[in-house]
Amino acid sequence: MDAVQLRRWTREEYEQFVVLGVLRPDERVELIEGEIVKLPPQRSRPTTGVYLAYEALRAIFGAGFVVRVQFPLALSEYSEPEPDVAVVAGSGRDFAAAHPTSALLVVEVSDATLSFDRGSKAGVYAAAGIPEYWILNLVQDQLEMYREPGPMPGAAHGHGYRTRTIALPGEVVAVPERPDARLPVADLLP
Repeated sequence: MDAVQLRRWTREEYEQFVVLGVLRPDERVELIEGEIVKLPPQRSRPTTGVYLAYEALRAIFGAGFVVRVQFPLALSEYSEPEPDVAVVAGSGRDFAAAHPTSALLVVEVSDATLSFDRGSKAGVYAAAGIPEYWILNLVQDQLEMYREPGPMPGAAHGHGYRTRTIALPGEVVAVPERPDARLPVADLLP
């Protein structure tokens, strides 16, 4: 007897599910390595964290960058996450025909999804070569910054980040591609 295997969905099939009504446009789902992942409902504190991260990064990144909130990134044939905040090079109209395939910085605001964001999401972002991944950890009120993506045996999806730095309220962090910009961690926390 053959072993049971999961059926992995492609981004093309996933997008067709919405067109065909299999998935509703308002459903909180993402495609992660071929699996359709259902996310918990948005609650007040994480939603405020998303807004604060957007506002802070929008003030730092000007022309030549787009700060996107909960919009898809087409990272591979099998992954189309919708990070809470992503900073991508270009202008808004650059993505009228297709979602961006990379980002300079991705931020996930986490409480109930913390282990998922540290594991599966980190693996997908690292596999795509996203150079900087931040988790605004609302459980411990800290910012986790992940850098140096690459292959990592034993990590989710075979990829991870080699360095992890924790920044606490009261600390100020550097922002990628903006050497003069400093961001107080407290500005991100609700």
